Amino acid sequence: MDLNKPLAYRMMPKTLEEYVGQEHILGKDKILYRTIKADRLSSIILWGPPGCGKTSLAKVISNTTKNKFYRINAVTSGVAEIKAIIEETSNLLLNPSGRCILFIDEIHRFNKLQQDALLPFVENGTVILIGATTENPYFEVNKALISRSMVCKLEPLSVEDVYKVLKNSLNSEEGLKSFNVKISDDTLRKIAETSDGDVRNALNGLEVAVLTTKVDENGVINITDEIAKQSVQRRKVIFDKNGDSHYDNISAFIKSMRGSDPDAAVFYLARAIAGGEDPVFLARRIVIAAAEDVGMANPKALTIATSAMQAVTMVGMPEARIILAEACVYVATSPKSNCAYLALEKALEDVKTKDTGEIPMHIRNAPQEGMKEFGYGNGYKYPHDFPHHMVEQQYLPDKMLGTKYYIKDDTVE
Repeated sequence: MDLNKPLAYRMMPKTLEEYVGQEHILGKDKILYRTIKADRLSSIILWGPPGCGKTSLAKVISNTTKNKFYRINAVTSGVAEIKAIIEETSNLLLNPSGRCILFIDEIHRFNKLQQDALLPFVENGTVILIGATTENPYFEVNKALISRSMVCKLEPLSVEDVYKVLKNSLNSEEGLKSFNVKISDDTLRKIAETSDGDVRNALNGLEVAVLTTKVDENGVINITDEIAKQSVQRRKVIFDKNGDSHYDNISAFIKSMRGSDPDAAVFYLARAIAGGEDPVFLARRIVIAAAEDVGMANPKALTIATSAMQAVTMVGMPEARIILAEACVYVATSPKSNCAYLALEKALEDVKTKDTGEIPMHIRNAPQEGMKEFGYGNGYKYPHDFPHHMVEQQYLPDKMLGTKYYIKDDTVE
């Protein structure tokens, strides 16, 4: 092993037994583990955050398969390279099996033309595709490719998993064993905690700490908490506003307001603002929550949310964040009722699916005098002419009489 190569590269596992983490898809009773072991792999999409082991898993597969293995990067490769691989794979003199495994890193960066070029060969089995992506493949990858692949979601590694890899690197000949490093388990665990589940980040940080720390008089490299803290770069836990996490964060924001948790709502609002989300978009979400979820339990919430949206539009960032926070907290802490929303949904369903009859003649409009001769508006009782400005008369069509849409709940005064 070339010690000049990065530690994260040197510590890549060679076998499934060396692979750490992702037990939910690589446990010995799981289908992915069994198919890799039996060398019967079908096309898969590996979806997960940076440093969770996507490339490492592809490397393990390359070491265990008898099929020809190719690796390309979607950023630097194009259709010409794909065609060259297909041509070589189809040449039975060069490749008697007539099939290959093609690992495409960052497959979400392939455009539609490049993805379409792969499709017929994935479909006929010439290419067993392994695509790796940090983005939601259901948004970023050709639906036809998705339908022919097994999507495997990899999770950020746990602190224990990252700690285990770091510990292994200190005792491995291919790792840092030759450097005579002294570091406490507590410090090593702090590096693991700081990595946010990104083992590559953790290994890079440990390597920087080792390579930039002077050897003492006993030939030992002592890594302290302070050295480790300076060496490991904490990954910003904010989302890409154009990616999958945008949808996850907005969903969590809305559901936290709906669930009357102002702390969670403010947290997801902060993530959105830090990620560069459009403040007017956030304001619109608050307006929708005020109407749909607070509703008749506190109609004032809609007025406040709408005013906040107007203020955000006029003021702009960074001060708009204060307005968003106020409106968000008000909606989150308001009593909730969706009875108006449910009433409309039920009425819409009836309108779309039932014969609801005709509007009663007495409540129809008669803009022209001659229309009254046909019964338009005849017999209408003007409510303000009666006590309390109310009068009993039929408003629903005959076929819908007795139907209840608005059912007041106990949060509505």
